[in-house]
Amino acid sequence: MDNNFIERINKLKQERNAVIVAHMYQNDEVQAVADMVGDSYALSKYCTNRPESTIVFCGVDFMAESAKILSPEKTVLIPVADAGCPMADMITAEQLREFKKQYPGYAVATYINSSAAVKAESDVIVTSSNALKVIRGMEEKNIIFGPDRNLGSFIAKQCPEKNIVLWDGFCPTHHKIKKEDVLEIKEKYPNAELLVHPECTPDVTELADYAGSTKGIIDYATASESKEFIIGTEVGVMYQLKKNNPDKKFYIMSCELVCHNMKKTTLESIVNCLEKGEHKIYVPDEVAKKAKKALDRMLELGK
Repeated sequence: MDNNFIERINKLKQERNAVIVAHMYQNDEVQAVADMVGDSYALSKYCTNRPESTIVFCGVDFMAESAKILSPEKTVLIPVADAGCPMADMITAEQLREFKKQYPGYAVATYINSSAAVKAESDVIVTSSNALKVIRGMEEKNIIFGPDRNLGSFIAKQCPEKNIVLWDGFCPTHHKIKKEDVLEIKEKYPNAELLVHPECTPDVTELADYAGSTKGIIDYATASESKEFIIGTEVGVMYQLKKNNPDKKFYIMSCELVCHNMKKTTLESIVNCLEKGEHKIYVPDEVAKKAKKALDRMLELGK
């Protein structure tokens, strides 16, 4: 790790009155310099209670947008302008509006991995941590769920009382995990528990000992009496798993489980971001207002 960059980051943080947050899929050195590491929504909530006037969000664009929606009075910067999310890009606000016309009267539950514009077209937002509770708590029976069909399918199986229509989106990184690969690695490590993200395909989550959010995977591994775990999510989570559980062994499902957009952020890009005040996140007021309404409903249902 470059100590020169770290010193400059710490100095610039003070000068710019900034807080740095990082998603768990970020590079190890980025997680190490962050004031908080976590899931996207937890990071945005964390920033609302911080006194700093500037937020440096080490993640992808939709995450930084959520931070701006929840902290409109603050300056939100993303170190790399083109750090996006392929799954979020699989649906636009216009496409969602057209899709809703096919299902009049249906409520729209949207995964937080989506643009601010798509959130603004939604009735409620969900995270991988609270999706089940939120969907169960909705008074509506007929629901459009997007953009992740795998998370939607995972929730639908547990909510047979709901009629859920799925948007056909997915996470390319989690789609790299195949059932045959799971069976092979379970045979290699027979004593290891399999922990996966519900963005994986249904035939993979069905084989898991636990399927849940990134934080859920870390919390499960920490609480479990098992000493070995097979991890089925983005490789960045290994940093926190090993840091929190030095006495346990973790095997990543595949070295190909890399979100290249998440890995674009470097210590140098954080320095440049703080020095130049780039790249600022803007969310139009009307879009932010509608998106926040959907986020607020999530909080209400997720209590």
